[in-house]
Amino acid sequence: MCDIDIPTRPTPQTTHADDFESRLVKALNHGGLLLLTSIGYRTGLLEALAGQPPLTSQALAERSGLQERYVREWLGGMVAAEVVETDPADATYWLPDERAALLTDRGEANLAVYAQFIPLLGSVEDDVVRCFREGGGVPYSRYPRFQEVMASDSGQTVLPALFDAILPLAPGLTERLEAGIRVLDCACGRGRALLALAERFPASRFVGYDLSEEAIAWARDQAERAGLTNLAFEVRDLGDFDATAEPGAFELVTTFDGIHDQAQPRRLLAGIHRSLTADGVYLVQDIHASSHHHLDREHPLGAILYAVSLSHCMTVSLAQGGEGLGTMWGRERALAYLKDAGFRDIQVHQLEHDIQNDYFVCRP
Repeated sequence: MCDIDIPTRPTPQTTHADDFESRLVKALNHGGLLLLTSIGYRTGLLEALAGQPPLTSQALAERSGLQERYVREWLGGMVAAEVVETDPADATYWLPDERAALLTDRGEANLAVYAQFIPLLGSVEDDVVRCFREGGGVPYSRYPRFQEVMASDSGQTVLPALFDAILPLAPGLTERLEAGIRVLDCACGRGRALLALAERFPASRFVGYDLSEEAIAWARDQAERAGLTNLAFEVRDLGDFDATAEPGAFELVTTFDGIHDQAQPRRLLAGIHRSLTADGVYLVQDIHASSHHHLDREHPLGAILYAVSLSHCMTVSLAQGGEGLGTMWGRERALAYLKDAGFRDIQVHQLEHDIQNDYFVCRP
């Protein structure tokens, strides 16, 4: 009798393992794509390709002011990733318009901006691994470009929606800003939201606090260039804001992606409550997530946001001896912290264009 190999259906365990292996292989390729995309964004190669006829690597290098050998290797990677197209007959390359709309400033959102997080966070991997073994955290000084990248991020989520979608979440707020109120932005970073607000509402007075001297210097320079006399920026540690905040000093306080990486988020929130007038509004934008891991399984950005937390937000807080709240602190915990800080009227919103964030409108 002959031995016959009869194929059998794979067991569910085998199928699951095969699927997981396929996912990992794809992730490796996608990781490479993100590194290449970040380089393309920072060097201007993506912008230089957009809207252009097919170019040789030499022509693209000359157009970009870059070294041809590096440009050629980058093009090879982007072709392999099926982003850039090529014609082998004349060794030319081009970026299709529909892809350029997603990877340059020609479209509504430049997704290449977010690719920068991968190399930025990878640069501190050794520090994070050390913290796994020894405790502590990675200091803010180890992230020299973080404020720059975050400013680009908020420039695509907060700024385009600020006047038409975010401010109207608090009825009457736009009218109050037009009439003239006092506004504070805590953890303001480079202050791009405040710069836009101060220009739009000249009758109101604005101030921004942030721990980063580099970010505040950049913001002050921009305010001076724009001639904004109703706007001031201050380097300030907000870890004791619950005790140092001036009571009733502001009709509006904002934080844009600014609570979860604070050393002492509870103290900051208590200070914000203290600093508001009785009829004041606290407007919060922070990461949309759950406070329970199993409920984040379906989050479309769950893995990358936890990676950002582990490699920046959580560890920077721990480096200051802080709570280490982390990016994915979640809506449930956010609501509990806001209530503990004294806020009684809290409404939560999501905006159609922004799958990444929740928006809280809070009143004392």
